[in-house]
Amino acid sequence: MLELIVFLFGLVVGSFLNVCIYRLPKEESVVRPPSYCPECKRSILWYDNIPLLSYILLKGRCRFCRERIPFQYFLVELLTGFLFIFLFKRYKLSFDFIFYLVFCCGLIIATFVDIKHRIIPDEVNLGGIFLGLSFNLLRGLFIKPFDYRFVLDSSLGVFIGGGIIYLTGITFDFIYFRLLKKPAVEGETQSMGFGDVKFLAMIGAFLGWQSALLTFFIAPLIGVIFGIINLYLTKKHTVAYAPFLSLASFISMVWGKDIIIFYFFRI
Repeated sequence: MLELIVFLFGLVVGSFLNVCIYRLPKEESVVRPPSYCPECKRSILWYDNIPLLSYILLKGRCRFCRERIPFQYFLVELLTGFLFIFLFKRYKLSFDFIFYLVFCCGLIIATFVDIKHRIIPDEVNLGGIFLGLSFNLLRGLFIKPFDYRFVLDSSLGVFIGGGIIYLTGITFDFIYFRLLKKPAVEGETQSMGFGDVKFLAMIGAFLGWQSALLTFFIAPLIGVIFGIINLYLTKKHTVAYAPFLSLASFISMVWGKDIIIFYFFRI
């Protein structure tokens, strides 16, 4: 019963994340006005705003203008609901449950915004850095005497996570564009946007410097697979990088310690 409540609450949060995904790139308030159809601008009736169920009953179309509702709305709600269940089973009702829920909600927003707009909102990046540092400070305060290692690890995660991806980007750009004098593709002058730098810094703020480094190395392995598929299907070289950082950071969050122990301490 409790798991069902957690899942339903996750669906509601997922509905709010959809609002953030749509409005943050437009620099609109995520609170007002109430939810509305992007096409006809009419307010969505409360019974048309029930997570998952309304999308199914409306057959994926607006009640008023009959324009198609992007499947993303259904997907984000379902993904968030299952994420809540996963984290609840892993951490129960605890500080860690809230901590990782906030972190993963940020990953979802960043992923879907970057896919569509090729940006990562500062509300996620800078706000996430602040929350990650604050949560880890609180974690240390819960221990008597105060354990500074959590906030220190978080601070190092910000600088090392953001720093390593920034240095990698400018080094590649210098070699590719300056030394090899290769032309930019589709007007791009940088291989990696600064939003990705802040995003990995945010990941480091939550997970610490070791997981930030692990995320940095896992993400390209995932990205190269999708990059090849994207190149074959669309003939485009550029892809949104936040989805790969998000998936890599989730892997680091769940299995990071096991990966580090296996790789560095196996006999």
